[in-house]
Amino acid sequence: MKKILLTLAAVAALVSCKTETKTEISENPTETQAIQEERTPEQEVAYKIAEASGLENWDKVSELQFTFNVDRGDSHFARAWKWNPKTDDVTMMSPEDTINYNRKSVDSLAMNADKGFINDAYWLMAPMHLVWDNEGTNLTVQDTATAPMSKQLMKKITITYGNEGGYTPGDAYDFFYDDTFMVREWIYRRGNVSEFSMVTTWDDYKDYNGIKIASDHKAPEDAVHLYFTDIAVKTEE
Repeated sequence: MKKILLTLAAVAALVSCKTETKTEISENPTETQAIQEERTPEQEVAYKIAEASGLENWDKVSELQFTFNVDRGDSHFARAWKWNPKTDDVTMMSPEDTINYNRKSVDSLAMNADKGFINDAYWLMAPMHLVWDNEGTNLTVQDTATAPMSKQLMKKITITYGNEGGYTPGDAYDFFYDDTFMVREWIYRRGNVSEFSMVTTWDDYKDYNGIKIASDHKAPEDAVHLYFTDIAVKTEE
């Protein structure tokens, strides 16, 4: 079991995240079928959403590069990342510094960089975390829900994190998805309170070697604009 704990980067001051990532993948068809039969209805929905974003291709990914950008009023923030998910080697590149570390042994010097990585990578790969974060979390599904920004009728799945583990435990995320199981909007609720802390769109999906990523996220009235640039997904042959 490999765990990845996700949280908000303080400099962005927008949303906090935490996850536990399960990476064991069975190559035995019988075992895989048994695992699938044990899934709850909520887990089945989570898998369909993750699969719509390319879950079946994730084990081929050898390197992921991206730049996380935040525009808020006249201010602009950006930092770039390079991540090898197989070794967990991470490089953070910002105007102030370049930091290399491994997520399996995060020391005090790399802690702040890791918090930033956790937040930014969660925004990038959140649909996958619906199945990766299968310990200490709870899933609920609503067949008909009104999306908070477009007001369109969609479906909703909520993941709630436990009160222990991660940099900021106890948070909840409401994913609004369409009939193709693609996420279109989401709500972040800090501490699992009823009022949302942040809501954004999920737009501009593109396919990167079988991994579908929404690169554009806007808050109501464009109060905050989060987006990704320089996305590159390298895969093994």
